[in-house]
Amino acid sequence: MKEQLHVSILQSNIFWEDKLANLKLFEKKISRISHSDLIVLPEMFTTGFTMNPEPLAETMDGKTVNWMLDLASEKKSLIVGSVIIEEDANYYNRLIAAFPNGTLQYYDKKHLFTLAKEHHHYTSGKKQLLLEYKGWKIFPLICYDLRFPVWARNKVNYDVLIYIASWPKLRINAWDTLLKARAIENMSYTIGVNRVGVDDNQYEYPGHSVVLDAYGNEILSTIENQEGVFNVILEKDKLEEIRNKLQFLNDKDKFKILE
Repeated sequence: MKEQLHVSILQSNIFWEDKLANLKLFEKKISRISHSDLIVLPEMFTTGFTMNPEPLAETMDGKTVNWMLDLASEKKSLIVGSVIIEEDANYYNRLIAAFPNGTLQYYDKKHLFTLAKEHHHYTSGKKQLLLEYKGWKIFPLICYDLRFPVWARNKVNYDVLIYIASWPKLRINAWDTLLKARAIENMSYTIGVNRVGVDDNQYEYPGHSVVLDAYGNEILSTIENQEGVFNVILEKDKLEEIRNKLQFLNDKDKFKILE
């Protein structure tokens, strides 16, 4: 059998700063998924993109992380999404990867969105994360990271690049364009999951969640402003066929990121 990855992406509205309501909402949506290897939730899916971390932050042994682990076990899926985590007196916009075997990995958002003063409320991450799962290498990032191609450069031969986001309608053309650019330049499947709805700051989010192949072609698209669970099957042999044919990654620049 050819190596496949069944992916489900959740394009959803988010209740503003209401963790319990959002957990209930997403649990209901996830319960409808019959089979998936990877389930991808939006950025800050329990609160919305808030600059009010103090009363909302949780720990790594808190309710939301355990909720993710329980669902990962129940659905036999890897579940990823970002939440507000407090650690060592710092707040992080942290992408949690909950595996069905009960293990956890995480990535702290590197590029904090200065336009919204995210850097005044959250601490920037310093380390990248490579998830290895069912024979696939998955590289997850968060929202504003999309504007910085060096951070996403495919130096580790990952197969799937993920961006989870709260990307507003005003700049949605940048979201659409940069996702395609990242897929093409890194010769990887690229998944972008954006929320919909209007938050309490009156920012509108149109979705435009998408899955792209290594050519930048859409293999899954969503309906603007519409909530839904969308499913797609990624095929390793098709990715390898493109890479073997073109071999563009062999010519990439060699560099080190100095921080």
